[in-house]
Amino acid sequence: MSSRKILIGLTIGLCAAVCARQTPLTAQSQAPDSQQAAAPPAAGSQQPPVKVNVLNVCTPSGEEQKELSAALAEVPNKPVFGKDFEVARGHSTLDPNMPVPGMQSLPPSDAAVADWVRMRREFPNAALFSNVQYSFSVDAANMIETLVLRVRDPKDVMQISIEDNASAVTSASAMLGSETPVSRIRLERFGKSSVALARCLAEEGRPAVDQSKYEPIFHAASGIMNRYRSALGVQRIVPQELARLGVGVPAKANGKSKKSP
Repeated sequence: MSSRKILIGLTIGLCAAVCARQTPLTAQSQAPDSQQAAAPPAAGSQQPPVKVNVLNVCTPSGEEQKELSAALAEVPNKPVFGKDFEVARGHSTLDPNMPVPGMQSLPPSDAAVADWVRMRREFPNAALFSNVQYSFSVDAANMIETLVLRVRDPKDVMQISIEDNASAVTSASAMLGSETPVSRIRLERFGKSSVALARCLAEEGRPAVDQSKYEPIFHAASGIMNRYRSALGVQRIVPQELARLGVGVPAKANGKSKKSP
């Protein structure tokens, strides 16, 4: 019995030694020029393989531009909605150390909180898209609105996301009443990496990117955002719901304000 235990222990130890010597599968990353580069293997690592896709959002390829344009062209100009709908509002605490796409970093001294309103409408059963969801969030530095259209029976594109943002120095009503240009477009694809286009401004150590050839795509996305603001009644509903949270409401004479749940 003792010799069998020794034999089993030797077998397990030999297997562990052999496995440790094997070269682990390395992560592959999708470079901006669509070439794949393998990361160097970590010595003695036996972690599962991970594939990381790095999106080239500043200068997408010609094929990706065609996909973005084709997807935006499928969005109904005059949407017809079903009877089902949803309107929600909330007050959320944000982690200032966690980067959020489309938002500037919050100063550590600021209260990392955001108020938001979310709306959803359903399309008829025969429509290409199943539903559309609109969200508006405001914090101490930024206001962001996002429109997401989900495909009912996805074979390639699963959903289209359109986003714009503005500084919180203005009011929500002022932002919603103006035609704020779209800053980001993203296609989530079935079984493939996403395709995205974003406005890339000059930053320290990085010059501005010439994106003039992408303006037709940005223009089409901005037109969709403007039409769906009207179709969803955003200009009326969002300020009302934010007011229930105390956003944009002047403080009372006694200095107290109460947020509605």
